[in-house]
Amino acid sequence: MKNRYSKILVLVSLIAVLSAETAIAGNDDRRGTAGASELLINPWARSSGWGGVNTACSQGVEASYTNVAGLAFLNKTEVIYSNTQWFSGHGASINAFGFGQRLGDADVIGFAIMGVGFGDIPITTVESPEQGSNGTYSPSLFNVNVMYAHSFSSSIHGGVNIKVISESTDNVSAMGVAIDAGIQYVTGDESEFKFGVSLKNIGPALSFSGDGLARTLTDWGDVSKTVEERSQSFEMPTSLNIGLSYDFLFDAYDQRLTLAGNFTSNAFMKDNFIIGAEYSLLDMFQVRAGFVYQNDIFSEANRTSAMTGPTAGATVKIPLSKQKGDKPVPSVGLDYSYRSAAPFKGSHSIGVVLNF
Repeated sequence: MKNRYSKILVLVSLIAVLSAETAIAGNDDRRGTAGASELLINPWARSSGWGGVNTACSQGVEASYTNVAGLAFLNKTEVIYSNTQWFSGHGASINAFGFGQRLGDADVIGFAIMGVGFGDIPITTVESPEQGSNGTYSPSLFNVNVMYAHSFSSSIHGGVNIKVISESTDNVSAMGVAIDAGIQYVTGDESEFKFGVSLKNIGPALSFSGDGLARTLTDWGDVSKTVEERSQSFEMPTSLNIGLSYDFLFDAYDQRLTLAGNFTSNAFMKDNFIIGAEYSLLDMFQVRAGFVYQNDIFSEANRTSAMTGPTAGATVKIPLSKQKGDKPVPSVGLDYSYRSAAPFKGSHSIGVVLNF
């Protein structure tokens, strides 16, 4: 049996190495050329509170963003909702909903949807540049996630996430598919050490189509013709994540201090180095903080991201019944997170997690 799991680990390691080569294949000439950048936004209030550093220790439906293998740790049923005010109302409103269900001792399925709304934007054209005279339009970005996770043993857990991505306005749209895959390895007398690898957003290129790309032209004979312009295709924002975490456990008041680190190799933007910590008391109160570093993050002139690094968050978990044996207690959790930004205001997220 141990030999079987050893082979699995070797296979996963080889996949990770090959994936890393694919993810790092980008160069500086390709930076910023990928599309579907909303896939790089963590919509969940809990994990974003420490910068998404929890590739190794993410659990439940929130793992759909960090490492889908963490879905395997779901106890029974989980329902989750988060709302994010991206750049405090100067950007967009992001809503995310998820559901997870354990099917047996080793299998868990999940579903999540993320939508980004920008409100009504005035239409302006070359012929009519004044706002308010042409009506408005409302861009819409959303992705649907269908997830599956499996526990190969008490130490090895893997998962896959299939995404359907849609970007649209009233007359132009693009739709595509991408895949995430990940694995988590847990060890230690009390499962305190964790290691995780996830590969995200692997899929074919997308391109826009629709009536918005059509133009009516008149030739020399005053004959009108409708011509459709071709949209340049764009690639998915592929990334490889490698993370570690360690739990310091204290008997008094059921305290836990988790330290975590993560490296993200982005194919079309600068790589990220993330550190974070989470403190838990009585498994009812948690506070967390993180820092997301990338090259030139401290330089206002050379920084290429609006995010400036620091993140923080907190959770209050309320049990809905008394403890009975070793069975998990149904609970509702209230989450909050903040992500700093400049020159925009920071982003605020609030969320609710129901476990039963």
